[in-house]
Amino acid sequence: MKRFSSFRILGLIAAFLLIGVGSAVGFWRQQDAVRAVTAQPAAIPVAVAVVEQRDVPHLVNAIGYVRPIHSVTLHTQVDGILTEVLFEEGQQVAKGDLLARIDDRAIQAALKQAQAELARVEAELEAARLDLERYAQLVRQNAVSRQEYDRQKALVAQLEAMRAASEATVAAIEVELSYTRIVSPVSGRIGFRRVDAGNYVRASDSEGLFSITQIKPIEVVFSLSQSLLPQLRAISSPAPVRVYDRVGGILLGEGQLTTIDNQVDRATGTIRLKATLPNRDGMLWPGQAVVVQLQTGTTQGALVVPAVAVRHGLEGRYVFRITRDYQAEPVPVQVAFEDDEMAVIDAGLAAGDVVVIDGHARLRAGSRVTPIAATGAEA
Repeated sequence: MKRFSSFRILGLIAAFLLIGVGSAVGFWRQQDAVRAVTAQPAAIPVAVAVVEQRDVPHLVNAIGYVRPIHSVTLHTQVDGILTEVLFEEGQQVAKGDLLARIDDRAIQAALKQAQAELARVEAELEAARLDLERYAQLVRQNAVSRQEYDRQKALVAQLEAMRAASEATVAAIEVELSYTRIVSPVSGRIGFRRVDAGNYVRASDSEGLFSITQIKPIEVVFSLSQSLLPQLRAISSPAPVRVYDRVGGILLGEGQLTTIDNQVDRATGTIRLKATLPNRDGMLWPGQAVVVQLQTGTTQGALVVPAVAVRHGLEGRYVFRITRDYQAEPVPVQVAFEDDEMAVIDAGLAAGDVVVIDGHARLRAGSRVTPIAATGAEA
C-alpha cells in the first residue's frame, strides 16, 4: 500500500513537470512569433493616382480688365435748347437711333432763306444763258459788238459762281440742321443722362450730354511675362481665351486672342495682349477686373500626373511609383509642362502606372505602402 502511494506521488510530480515544460515551450514560441511580427515594418498609408494618357491644353492665367470696343461721349455741335430726350438711362440702343432733339426753328428759317436765294440766282442764271445764246447769234450777224457778247458771257460765269456759293450755303445749313437731331453713332448701352430736356446746351460744353458704351462684343486686355513669348509666337490660329470672375472663379465668357502688342514693357517685363469676346449674355462689364485663361497650345497623347506627385531631389525630379507587391520605388522623370494642378511627363513613366500623391515624407526606396485613396479606377 505504501509502495502504491509512492508511485502515485511520483506520477503526479512527473505530470506537473511535463505541463511546465509544455507551457514554457509555448511561451517561447509565442515570443518568437511576436518578435517576427514586430521585426517587419508596418505598411505606410499613401494616397495614389494613376498616370493618364490624354491631350493636354497649355494654359496660362493672368489678371486683366474689361474694356469696350467703342465708348462715345456725345456732345452737341450746335447751340440751342434741348427740346426732347428720347431714351432711358441704361437703355440698349442701335446705331442710328434718334436719341435727342435740339430746337431747330432758327436753322430751319435760315435754310429756307438760303434755298430762296439759291432759287433767285438760278433764275437769273437761266435768263443770262438765254441772253448769251441770242448774243451769240447776233455776233455772227454783226448785230451786236463782240464786247457786248463777252460781257454777257462774263455775267453767266458770275451767276454760275453765285449759284455754287448758294448751294454751298444751303448744304452748310443742312449739315447744321442735322446736328439738331442727335443719333447714336454705335450700338451700345447708354449711361447716365447729364442734361435734361429744356436746358440750353452749347457746343463748347466739355462734359457732353451722355455716353454710349458698346458691350457686345467686348474686349479684355491682360499682360503676360516676356518669358512666354516663344509660346505666344508659336500660336498659328486664334487661341481660345476664357474669362473668369476674380472672386468666385465663375466662367464669364469665352472668346479668342486677337492682338499681341508689338513691344515688351521694359519696366515690368511683360507684354500686353487683347482678346475679344461676344459677351452675348452681358456678363462682362467695362472696367471689370477678371482672371484670363489663355490656351497657348496642346500636347497630343501626353502622360499626365497630378503636380503634387512630382518631387525635387538632388539628382533631379522624380516620383514614387507603386509596384505590384505594394512597394514604393523612386523613378526619375522629365517634365515637359506643368501648372498648379498637373504635370506632363516626357520620360520615366507609362500610362497606367500608379504614383504617390500624398504621404511622401515617410517613404524610402522599397517602403511597403497601403493605398488609402486614389483617383482613377486602376488605382
